[in-house]
Amino acid sequence: MDFSEVYSDSVGSISAAARSGSLVRVRDLVQSGLSLDVKDNRGWTCLHESAAQGHKGCVREILRAAASSSSLDFQSFVDVQTHEGETPLFLAAQNGRLSVVKLLLRARAHVNLQTNDLSSPLYTAVDRGHTEVVQLLLLKGAEVNRSHTASCWTCLHQAVYKGHSDIVELLVSVCDLESKDDHGITALFVSAQYGRSRCLRILIAAGACVDSQASDGASPLFLASQEGHEACVSELLCHGADPNLSCSAEWNQLPLHAAAQFGHTGILQKLIPLTDRSIGHAPGQVSPLYLCVQSDQRGALQLLLREGFSPDAQDCEELLGLKSPLTQAVSLTLTDHRRGLDSVRILLSAGASVLRETWALVLKSDQPDLLQLILDFRTFPGLSPHCQVSLGPGPGPGPGLSPGVGSRRFLSEQEVQALLEEAVGQTQTGLMWIPLLLNAGLEPNTLMDQRTCSEAPGPVLNLLLQNLDWSGLGPDLRLVLDRRRTEQTWVPLPLFDSVPSLFHLCRSSIRKLLGSASLMKTTILQQLPVPVSLHHFLQFRDVQSSADVSSAQKH
Repeated sequence: MDFSEVYSDSVGSISAAARSGSLVRVRDLVQSGLSLDVKDNRGWTCLHESAAQGHKGCVREILRAAASSSSLDFQSFVDVQTHEGETPLFLAAQNGRLSVVKLLLRARAHVNLQTNDLSSPLYTAVDRGHTEVVQLLLLKGAEVNRSHTASCWTCLHQAVYKGHSDIVELLVSVCDLESKDDHGITALFVSAQYGRSRCLRILIAAGACVDSQASDGASPLFLASQEGHEACVSELLCHGADPNLSCSAEWNQLPLHAAAQFGHTGILQKLIPLTDRSIGHAPGQVSPLYLCVQSDQRGALQLLLREGFSPDAQDCEELLGLKSPLTQAVSLTLTDHRRGLDSVRILLSAGASVLRETWALVLKSDQPDLLQLILDFRTFPGLSPHCQVSLGPGPGPGPGLSPGVGSRRFLSEQEVQALLEEAVGQTQTGLMWIPLLLNAGLEPNTLMDQRTCSEAPGPVLNLLLQNLDWSGLGPDLRLVLDRRRTEQTWVPLPLFDSVPSLFHLCRSSIRKLLGSASLMKTTILQQLPVPVSLHHFLQFRDVQSSADVSSAQKH
């Protein structure tokens, strides 16, 4: 090899002329005896340069000279590879130089030589969308099912990924339609994943499987639903894709779950009528409501609830560590106040049950507005038989809105019991939540038991006692209080040493007679022969939370 004729940029004289397309200059330099196989710092020869640029005359001249050279192996020269493994044919195909590709093929260039990154002339022509070059290479026997790149994609995968539908039409008749990459993904899967609806139709018409699953279980319908490709979802469903095909080994994850998680309501509307509704409530399944709450997809959450999915869903503690969508939304609200609050509101509006786990999160938190939100949608039962008043459940407000008059629902017996059981164990934060519960109609007596008397912090215990008839406590509770007083773990208010005032006893008697829930109704209060100024007193509106007291002191 002669390396004497090299420019400062390491490009040989003939290569420089070939790059510029100067046929006369190339012919003169060849006739002067300069070497054809001089390589630059990339390993490119003059044939690479002229092929890449599409200079047909230069390519022809260089091939003619190489064929007549006694110092060159012609076939090796035609197929010479750069440092990246690129042949002249590869570069011509990559740049869509059809006439040059024809010349090189006539010179018997190797059609399937791969580059260092496992590409080939056909693969790069597919990638760049050079339809005529692809057609020519196919006629010359280019390998169509070979794996390329580190991901093991075939030419068909790449054509679909790039959306070259004309090339896909050429390939489907000669390719293995079910060839998979290293993740078990077929070309049809790629079309669904990237929204190539025209390519999808071509593949389906050619007989590609619409339910081919990837290694992780995902299906084309699942990915199209996840990515929001509504046209692909419609196409797949029209051609028999199974919306109830499980797409995960961990739990029965369906395309509906994917659409819910990413808030694609248009796709949800297509999938809901076709999906097994047991996923919304059956044990061992996972309601899509959990996915909506997790990703804060309020529109999808509202749609699913309107379509009849239960706001309580099913207990998914074993599968996801979650007891209910409401508990999940409350937990998210405590970590990111804006993220889960609307979901809490929507679920309460739809009638979601408040589990003990939910009460636990709310009562131990430092966010009283979260408890107040629940109480805005729920009220305590306890109507006196002497006062028949209809308080609900009512139709409920629109999703995402605050409840209106008459729309609050009664807490069920189980919900109240769960609240009371949790409350007696959460007295450390009682100054925050006790006033809210009293304002909402809970009788303070229901919170007074031996555990509360034994464990509640002094200020919390005093708050409870001053809002009930402390003179009427049973002997067991008095014994506990006397012991705490002796042990100095509780300092009672001075007023507890005297008989409760008459107006305090009257409040207790009226609430006992009418029921706390009745007194939450303005219509009932207006019928009582008491001054309007006492209405708030009867409803425990005079009881302030620690947060209210602190705020008042600051001002």
